[in-house]
Amino acid sequence: MLIRPCTLEDAAALCHLYNHYIRNTVITFEEAPIDAAEMEHRIESYTQHYPWYICEVNTRVVGYAYASKWKERAAYKHSVEVSVYVAQDAARQGYGKALYSQLIAALSGAGCHALIGGIALPNAASVGLHEHFGFQKVAHFPEVGFKFGRWVDVGYWQKTL
Repeated sequence: MLIRPCTLEDAAALCHLYNHYIRNTVITFEEAPIDAAEMEHRIESYTQHYPWYICEVNTRVVGYAYASKWKERAAYKHSVEVSVYVAQDAARQGYGKALYSQLIAALSGAGCHALIGGIALPNAASVGLHEHFGFQKVAHFPEVGFKFGRWVDVGYWQKTL
């Protein structure tokens, strides 16, 4: 396993991994698959200010984790939202933990104070991952997302550094 910074050359592999979740799950509230150009734009935009890591196994991208701006207002500048995605066929093999370990370490050294993870519920795997790293549930919003013809709750977990 190799954890490394994301590059624009990773865009197509990330699309393949992420589009599975768009098409088949409520884990993301995006409804239309994205293309490599859109993923490149996201990589360029996010990595100007925050880390984004890739997990490779035998040169295959099996997951990624990144941080992004929590809110627009200036007073939120020390808070970030964190996200992790692992390929469906690579789940529960420690890749998400390895990615979050690297991401949290980088954010700890970058002046971040609050890490926030939003989780579409139910999602025991994501809840378990966040709680493994000391995140605590701080909010639950019932029926705030609508995808695949049903309402979806969202919970927020927070870790203060």
